[in-house]
Amino acid sequence: MRFIDRFSTASFLRTILIAGLFTLNVNHAAAKVAASESFYTSKQASPEVQQLQEGIASSKDNQDMPFVILDKKQAKIFVYEKDGRNLGGAPALLGIAIGDKYYPGTGQIKLSQIRVEERTTPAGRFQARLGKNTHGQEVLWVNYDMGIAIHPVVTSNPKEHRLERLRSQDPKQHRISFGCINVPKNFYNTIISPIFKAQGGIVYVLPDEMNIREVFGTYFQTTSI
Repeated sequence: MRFIDRFSTASFLRTILIAGLFTLNVNHAAAKVAASESFYTSKQASPEVQQLQEGIASSKDNQDMPFVILDKKQAKIFVYEKDGRNLGGAPALLGIAIGDKYYPGTGQIKLSQIRVEERTTPAGRFQARLGKNTHGQEVLWVNYDMGIAIHPVVTSNPKEHRLERLRSQDPKQHRISFGCINVPKNFYNTIISPIFKAQGGIVYVLPDEMNIREVFGTYFQTTSI
């Protein structure tokens, strides 16, 4: 009888131990996912982002609509309420090519036909609206004709390591897309999509190489890129 009790007790303890280790591993994995999708605060925005946000707020250039500021140099994106209140920020993946201009016609051809040097995320001020891509998935169209959108990170090609790139602290590692702006799925679903549903908004993309005033002007007016 004692042997049976000892055996049962040992089995019970082993079960508890295994369950504990399983829970620990699950919690660790969940923590890694949470860490990869943690959002930035306005304090983590660069001086250029803060300067542009202040200019937008003072000039009312956002036309009483929510807006986004994309900092290409830092590979970070920030979302704001129409009154300028910061809703949060996140890492972003960008066009693989450094540059601020759009190459005419690249928005109307197959992705595979776009040359590497043409895969830029254009700088400028854009009127943005939610819509569908060619796969029927919701995206925030920054400019439909250019084929530039903000959407949840695409992970269909494992060789690109896009999730790992999002977690990287090196902005250079965030250069991988054909020009679209990839953000964490949770950030898109909980912040970008809801805030732009009603009426769309404005997307401001800071330049890689051009001077900020060349792109936005003194009063952050729309300029050609």
